[in-house]
Amino acid sequence: MYTVLIIDDSPSMRRVIKDMIDSIDEFEVIATAVDAYDAREKIKQYEPDLVTIDINMPKMDGVTFLRNLMRLHPMPAVVVSGEGVRGNDIFDDGAVGFVPKPEAGESMVSFHSRIKDTLLNLTFLLKRYTLKKPKALKQVKTSKIEVHHKVHPNEVIPSKPALMPGSKVIAIGSSTGGVESLLKVFRDLPSGLPPIVITQHIPYGFSNSFAHRLNDNSQVNVHEAKDGEILERGYAYLAPGNMHLTIEKVGGNYKTKLLDTVKVSQHKPSVDVLFRSVNNSVGSSAMGVMMTGMGDDGSIAMKDMFDNGAYTVAQNKESCVVFGMPMKAIQAGAVKDIIHLNEIAQYIVEYSKGRRR
Repeated sequence: MYTVLIIDDSPSMRRVIKDMIDSIDEFEVIATAVDAYDAREKIKQYEPDLVTIDINMPKMDGVTFLRNLMRLHPMPAVVVSGEGVRGNDIFDDGAVGFVPKPEAGESMVSFHSRIKDTLLNLTFLLKRYTLKKPKALKQVKTSKIEVHHKVHPNEVIPSKPALMPGSKVIAIGSSTGGVESLLKVFRDLPSGLPPIVITQHIPYGFSNSFAHRLNDNSQVNVHEAKDGEILERGYAYLAPGNMHLTIEKVGGNYKTKLLDTVKVSQHKPSVDVLFRSVNNSVGSSAMGVMMTGMGDDGSIAMKDMFDNGAYTVAQNKESCVVFGMPMKAIQAGAVKDIIHLNEIAQYIVEYSKGRRR
């Protein structure tokens, strides 16, 4: 159970956010605060695992408070405020998530969904934050990187032979519950696989640290995708939390292309955008994997992949945190095999060896 302090000057918004967070099994609101000064005292008193911060507050605005918090008492912080706060560079100031408050006429159901998705996607970070005893450091296995000669995501690497068009590419889409589920899959994957491209619905500012986490727990080299990278065997490319990830054929290569455009299927990054580009570039040589998540993002483009001869699988209901995205893909007739989370890595390996079509 992770404890949360809500900081918002609006009594009604504090009640709404509290009720929403308390409805999530893994989280409990331990206290609320009306402004930055009230929050400072309650952080000392309650030592919460996470704080939510409104930007427009009296006495001290949320951005200033966030900067002070990261300087004096760094801890996971999610900004819950108006859409316009993105211009304040809140992620550069230390926030790990952003949830826009509902606009006029928007239902509370949609707002609750955003709150839930963001918090559930932050659970692995919270686990690391709450492991405060020195013995927790033993869980960091840096030796694994050396054993498998892995490359740190920020390390400059020499160029390698590119893939030729027609080579296999694996595309994965996930949302709510996807962080822990992807970690499970990547722990079981060997090195040397065809390139993997991933869209996980994830807050901006959090995707890079999640890529590091995947990289440190897998034989696959994982990093946050950058624009114009040549896809290589043994590598995985995670969509940044504020950009659509696509791939395209350029000459004799497959390359990443990041798009800073509008949300698609209510998301940015969007699984539909990734899967559509994979279908257009790789066609029947691709594999599509739909994992746990809320909503229907990815189902339309996955049906196009299926119709084009790609191999497509979906995570089954029993192993999903939320069976929304896989269910919609299955209902659309876009899925060849429905499999348990524990089988996904095996199916990826078998596809890469030509045993699954």
